[in-house]
Amino acid sequence: MAFQDFVNNLKQKASELKNEALKFKNKDFLNAAVNGSVLISMADGNISSDEKQKMMRFIENYEPLSVFSSKELIEAFQNTVMQIEFDKDLGEAKAYEAVRKMKSNDSAARLIMRLIISIAGADGIFDDSEKRVARKLAMELGLDPADFELV
Repeated sequence: MAFQDFVNNLKQKASELKNEALKFKNKDFLNAAVNGSVLISMADGNISSDEKQKMMRFIENYEPLSVFSSKELIEAFQNTVMQIEFDKDLGEAKAYEAVRKMKSNDSAARLIMRLIISIAGADGIFDDSEKRVARKLAMELGLDPADFELV
């Protein structure tokens, strides 16, 4: 093995390690964003493809979360949906718990609320059931719903 190959191999391993560290660091934010997205998407009883695409675009384009693959995002979304469909009360409780982990991080909480509101409006309608869930999510995040015109 040439020295340059050895150096390139080390760089690749370092890059992989960095990506794994970033995934670990941002896992709670990812879980909060995905769980909030599922809760707001399911609020009106129908998860539209526009809502799913809005979440995917947001997470893929948000730099700290760009280390997660589309496959990981889809699996996280589907797992949350399945949990809620299997046992609505328990699934929702777990989803709100994941969101609540961002309560102490005001900038992350506000970013999640902006994501949630944009997903709610992705299909062109922000109905009362979506507003009710958005208000609850804001409170779970320790935010005033009035800051997002949700009163």
